[in-house]
Amino acid sequence: MITLAVTVGLAFVGYVVTYLNGVRLSQRQERLARVHRQLGDFYGPLLALTEANSRTFGAFLARHARPGGTSPFADDSPPTAEELAEWRLWVTTVFLPNIRAMRDLVIAHADLLSEPEMPPLLLDLCAHVSGYEITAARWAQGQHDQHLSVVPFPSEELAAYARREFTALKKEQARLLGRRQGA
Repeated sequence: MITLAVTVGLAFVGYVVTYLNGVRLSQRQERLARVHRQLGDFYGPLLALTEANSRTFGAFLARHARPGGTSPFADDSPPTAEELAEWRLWVTTVFLPNIRAMRDLVIAHADLLSEPEMPPLLLDLCAHVSGYEITAARWAQGQHDQHLSVVPFPSEELAAYARREFTALKKEQARLLGRRQGA
């Protein structure tokens, strides 16, 4: 009788251990799949777009900066008609499509955010894009009295956020895959 009880007890313990291990492995696989989606569908593209936008803006400034390396909009004297025309060209062909893509990522993939709530930084990005869309619509109508969005672009904060979250998720991915850091 004792042998039967021990056998049944060991079988039960074995079943529980197997079940708990299966649950743990399943949760790990689900976490890994989410991290892959976060990297591939949100933070990776966001990082690429912020870096590309930053480098393109740097190229714009290298070509069109005022003496001292300042933007035509950061200088004490107002931008010239030529500077404004060049700015409109760069905004409509490069910057606005880039920031729209960033906004679209935020809207389409908000479920992949690392945070439990939408970061104000990303809301500022969305508002900035909307502000530029109305400005660009006015340009299309021939109104050139406005040249900036009503909400400033959170350039440095957005780049730091995308880089920080991407890096943290890559570390989490490596941990879930069983890779050592730096290997």
